[in-house]
Amino acid sequence: MTTKLLHRCFKRALAVALTAIPLGLIAADNLVTYVNPMIGAGGHGHVFVGASVPFGNIQLGPTNIYKGWDWCSGYHYSDSIIIGFAHNHLSGTGCSDLGDVGLMPFTGEVRAKRGDQNNLDGAVSAYYHHANEKAEAGYYSVRLDNGIFAELTATAHVGFHHYIYNKVEGRRLLIDLVNDVGSRVYESYIRKVDDYTIEGYRFVKGWSPMHKTFFYARFNQKIKRLDTFQDETPMGQDELQTNKVKGVVSFDDGVSDVLVKVAISSVSCTNARMNLEAELPGWDFAATRKAAQQQWNKELSCIHIDGTPKQKTVFYTALYHTMIFPCLYGDVNGDFRGMDNRIYTHNQWKNYTTFSTWDTYRALHPLYTIIERDKVPDMINSFLSIYDQQGKLPIWPLYSGETNCMPGYSSVPIIADSYLKGIRGFDADRALKAMVATATNPKQRGVSLLMQYGYIPADKLGEATSVNQEYAVDDWGLALMAKHMGKTDIYNTFMKRGHAYEYFWDKRINKIHPKMADGSWYEPYDPFTCEHHGHVGDFTEGNGWQYTFMVPQDPVGLIKLHGGDKPFVANLDSLFTVKGSIGSNAAPDITGLIGMYGHGNEPSHHVPYLYVYAGQQWKTAQWVRRLQNEFYLDAPDGYAGNEDCGQMSAWHVLSALGFYQVTPSQGTYVLGSPLFTRATISLPGGKTFTVKAPANSSRNIYIQKATLNGKPYTKSFITYDDIMRGGTLELVMGSKPNRKFGADAKDRPTVEQ
Repeated sequence: MTTKLLHRCFKRALAVALTAIPLGLIAADNLVTYVNPMIGAGGHGHVFVGASVPFGNIQLGPTNIYKGWDWCSGYHYSDSIIIGFAHNHLSGTGCSDLGDVGLMPFTGEVRAKRGDQNNLDGAVSAYYHHANEKAEAGYYSVRLDNGIFAELTATAHVGFHHYIYNKVEGRRLLIDLVNDVGSRVYESYIRKVDDYTIEGYRFVKGWSPMHKTFFYARFNQKIKRLDTFQDETPMGQDELQTNKVKGVVSFDDGVSDVLVKVAISSVSCTNARMNLEAELPGWDFAATRKAAQQQWNKELSCIHIDGTPKQKTVFYTALYHTMIFPCLYGDVNGDFRGMDNRIYTHNQWKNYTTFSTWDTYRALHPLYTIIERDKVPDMINSFLSIYDQQGKLPIWPLYSGETNCMPGYSSVPIIADSYLKGIRGFDADRALKAMVATATNPKQRGVSLLMQYGYIPADKLGEATSVNQEYAVDDWGLALMAKHMGKTDIYNTFMKRGHAYEYFWDKRINKIHPKMADGSWYEPYDPFTCEHHGHVGDFTEGNGWQYTFMVPQDPVGLIKLHGGDKPFVANLDSLFTVKGSIGSNAAPDITGLIGMYGHGNEPSHHVPYLYVYAGQQWKTAQWVRRLQNEFYLDAPDGYAGNEDCGQMSAWHVLSALGFYQVTPSQGTYVLGSPLFTRATISLPGGKTFTVKAPANSSRNIYIQKATLNGKPYTKSFITYDDIMRGGTLELVMGSKPNRKFGADAKDRPTVEQ
């Protein structure tokens, strides 16, 4: 394909992108103006700051010197040094990786020293101030303290850089294949292809056991020289292969304005070039930025709300955070590198990676079944492809590596929930076989013990009780999917396993209590203590108080174990008021504490909604509204804890709409307390679902009564089908609880068994 033809294709594609939304809608609803990417960039939010498109393979943004946990995304609001602008970053995770292929503009002598936090003498890194930064959906810019202006935007596979140098002699650009976000490079390579092009790769081991990133960079200015370095040691010019490659591009002194396009691929430099030429053959930075922001506008317009500017900022930033990950993991021709380091090609569906399933099965994926229904089959096909590559469904897949992070095989309830909601586009029989094979895989943590004892004993496996409780959630969904597919034997086996949480119920203390292999209780037991030393402790990132209520698959059964509504509500009330110490070894994720409820970590997220199952919807409304007001703020530390690839944000999005899916594989959304007087969800087929609450306010937080499509509605929940059919749920709000709303047994959500 000729350059002219590629340029015409680009202009045509750009025109389509810019006209994908009616002009009137763009003018009236420029929703990207409400996105503040700095929310969650401080505190323990760990969010990505930089330029990307929705679900794109590129997350191009500034990288600080990595200093530990709060720099998991590569950037933290407390920092003041940028070492480069890298092409992929995590967002909201509690572990670190990525930060591949960093570019850093500088002036003066040729050098490759990074520098240290307290000493940048002779370094290429630069100080910066937040007053000189601008962060938007699809765009980032900063004027560095060295006087250089940098701005970034992106397409799905290409990062687009624009650098304006000051008048200092020696205009240079570091290509850094050494520094990243906490991983280890074992091989890297750089080569000057011609006077305008450089290519290379970096292979690393990190949180992901291994991933390979190939890049292809094209400049609009002539490359005067490419100097190569082994870290900081000069090695010659034009080409180098070591484990610590850096390259310094020099331009003529008359050059002050530089554009560079960098495409990445997991397969090869050739594929990276293909990605660049297919997506970004032209050099119009402003048009590319506009196209990226219009893509964000299109995605964000799935929900329209009536609210204050601050409410819109918090809401649309949260919605934005739900659309960064998972991200595309495949080139424009469908090629990608698998978990087994082999190259695969899929053209019938898009391959995705970076699934934080332990976090996201709770709210993010149930949200996707409403607002991103067309992408769900591709995500499930990505799961099934990973199963083919590694022999089990993914737990926490990152690029070409399985991190095996967190307990549970949490892709299972995601698949089951989607199937039970009528979503197709994947092979259900193949999926069920993969689910069963994963749930019985002897190499899966604790599965052999579960199959031997019926539960996982605390003296046989670290964090045994929480591992078992997560498996019970997963197995319940597997069982229901099997039931609906007519697989009775599978249903019976896994429904029994879904009740395994009952083994741990200690009625003497009204708590989940770890149990030993001989059937005795683990003693001494302190439900306040939270250990976090890898495989040590009884619970994962939590304690006995929190995991007592970690039974989202069967709230009805949990209430029965308590002895009925009254003792259950009393115990649940205590969770929010009890005082005690979680201990000095607690996970740093245990934040956002109210009593022992911890909103900063996911096992607690469904808990405020459990009151609905006991007939006290008004208490759910009370707590949900408080959590939204306290833990979702328009500030860098505006999140209570790790954003976790969209889960923390999805909780807010659903809760702000007025409902939340407690049971992961059932499609029942229980009512809470909507934040807005009106919110409308755009659905497939031109349908809409609107939640109206005209009297809603900071005082009127309680539902008094409701109508659904104009008819009186007494239930404290709605179904997925209610939403997807379209219509209007109208809620009459008041300042005092209506204790009768949703109190009758017939009006409460039930649990399918």
